[in-house]
Amino acid sequence: MRVKPIALITAANKGVGLQIARDLATHDLTVLVGSRKLEHAETAAKSVGADARAVQLDVTNQASIAAAAKRIRNEFGRLDVLVNNAGISDAGKQSISHAASPDERRVVFETNVFGVVAVTQAMLRLLGEAPAARIASLDPSSPERALFGPVYSPSKTALDATTLAFAIEFEDAGADAACPGFTSMNLNKFESTRAGERAA
Repeated sequence: MRVKPIALITAANKGVGLQIARDLATHDLTVLVGSRKLEHAETAAKSVGADARAVQLDVTNQASIAAAAKRIRNEFGRLDVLVNNAGISDAGKQSISHAASPDERRVVFETNVFGVVAVTQAMLRLLGEAPAARIASLDPSSPERALFGPVYSPSKTALDATTLAFAIEFEDAGADAACPGFTSMNLNKFESTRAGERAA
């Protein structure tokens, strides 16, 4: 019997992450729906279907990350696809760069950059057990001057560099940054008219 590929998506309880989970499930993958709150992951997993499992995963909490990795190893023994989707924004809070305090910047970078590093590092051994592992990190930021924000955009620029570093070091894992475009989601207070279904 063919074993289905296993995919983990962080922050997959809503928005683009949830749509990615649904899309991967339709392509015959077992989808692990990650969310900071287990009850949110469970609700989302039910909406994805029988091939979805809820996973409590807070990308800013090392114990949560380690527990998720241990569970995946115990239940599946490997991970074929990692989608780093979790991200937070300062959208609507600051309009000029000097108004964002260092602490505000650290909070955003903690999720958007260091969270990706922590999750990816924790899952590397599991990805190594897969025959053709893939890592994708979502980057909906824009290099355009008019859309470049003071905190979120720099954090995603750092994410791009981090993803490139992973891609160079682990060429066989196929690490890439994916941009869904300016999409309507909670992160930007649903300011775009582009639906999450199209972005995923």
